Amino acid sequence: MIFLNRDWLKDPNYDLMFSAEGTDAAYVRENEYHMQFDFAEKTILFDDFNAFVHSSSEGSLLDMLSASGFTEAGESELFQRNLEASYDRYGDEVKLNLSDYHIPMVMQDGKYYLPLQTMNDILVSPVLRAAILFNGECLMIINRDLFGSVSKGLSELGELYYKAMPGKRSRELAEFGYYELCFVLDNFYGLKEPHEITSFDQFFWQMGFDKEFIEDSAKEADDLLYRVIDYYLDDLHSEFIAYSHLAGEKEVDWTNGPATRKLEEAVVMYGRARAAADEFYADAENPIVYEEFGNTAFLVFDHFVNSSASVYYSAIENGEDLPLDTIGLVIRAHSMIYRDDSPIENVVIDLSNNLGGDVDAAIFLMGWILGDAPFSVKDTFTGALSTASYRADVNLDRKFNNGDVLDDKNVFVLVSPVSFSCGNLVPAAFKALDKVTLLGRTTGGGSCIIQPLSTAWGTFFQISGPQRMSFLKNGSFYDIDTGVAPDFTLLKPERYYDREWLTEYINEL
Repeated sequence: MIFLNRDWLKDPNYDLMFSAEGTDAAYVRENEYHMQFDFAEKTILFDDFNAFVHSSSEGSLLDMLSASGFTEAGESELFQRNLEASYDRYGDEVKLNLSDYHIPMVMQDGKYYLPLQTMNDILVSPVLRAAILFNGECLMIINRDLFGSVSKGLSELGELYYKAMPGKRSRELAEFGYYELCFVLDNFYGLKEPHEITSFDQFFWQMGFDKEFIEDSAKEADDLLYRVIDYYLDDLHSEFIAYSHLAGEKEVDWTNGPATRKLEEAVVMYGRARAAADEFYADAENPIVYEEFGNTAFLVFDHFVNSSASVYYSAIENGEDLPLDTIGLVIRAHSMIYRDDSPIENVVIDLSNNLGGDVDAAIFLMGWILGDAPFSVKDTFTGALSTASYRADVNLDRKFNNGDVLDDKNVFVLVSPVSFSCGNLVPAAFKALDKVTLLGRTTGGGSCIIQPLSTAWGTFFQISGPQRMSFLKNGSFYDIDTGVAPDFTLLKPERYYDREWLTEYINEL
């Protein structure tokens, strides 16, 4: 999975002004980009949506890095944005015609009103990576981590959401919710083109679901939405999270689509092969994450996770152990590989069981291998294109130079059909620059940033959002959703985890 966390309250230059005259109203940022409302025509116009929601602390138009790169005192911290190596192509003007979706815009007594659900879908969800849930008693702006899950346990907020009594949807709520659902998916689902969807209203009609979404109960409508997301879209990033409180139902019990089942089978197959390999993988849940075998160092990354930047610097300054997350492992491995009299000539990075995770951690690993790590994104909502370049402070000296880069070793990456999302992004970036040798099978794909959403009647789900990760080659952006092919194929999963065999194999290469 791909997760982004953004705290817009830390943007010191952010300012938003409201103005209105007659049937026109507008929000204008300090950067002069605006969100303009026409209550006569029932439209919302962005001269540039990305620039309107852009944080002043970000280096590029579609900056995917959450960390600022600086302490509160202004010292460099973990990351550096290389603006000279970044590229932005601004998107098109976007006009949203709400009347096409029967979404009301009301002007009355000098006040201007839009449905909260509509503003959630346009601004809260794509910008804050959260969704608004309302159970008739309390209003929550929440993400999945704050909500919890049925399988692993609901959080306190998740339990609070279901304390409201279940009930029936009114006809008006059902109709509004259906068209609002079509509106948000039409504009913000990032994989419409490969799914050959031009309109979700048409798509639902083709599936025979359009009338059922409106006429059936909240529970039955949620069942339909579950089927649409987990079976018909089946893109692995899109996922049904929780039923509406109106449904009076918490448990989710549906059959997943073929792509999801295929990934689950691959997870089991490669997991078993690794667990049976040798003493390094005796504990399948906690394998040894760094090991040297002859002239080769092996690093295991099953997820991309990280701590706050200050944790790493504090650990070094105080002589404490670094956390065993992605960034901590990279820092420790770098010091081991470059210690005095180190025998290491080859580095093998195992992403064969990596289902993704935090973008910042993935960028840190890329910076360690590549020096300048490019991150290319296409926004399907606006048409904007961006390539940002990042460097990582691997030796924690708050400087960004060759001392942070693994630039004189032979680097190999183990990939498999399980390598998904950020586990797919990293090898795609490596292959595009031809600096790393990929071993294994074609990766599992997954190109879009996750976007949480809700329905107007209170269902919680997520989709593949409009920010599609890509790689830039010969000036063109190429989507990575179909996965990345290896340079050399490993036919048997057990070969991935036979370190003696792998060391001999790569030395022959």
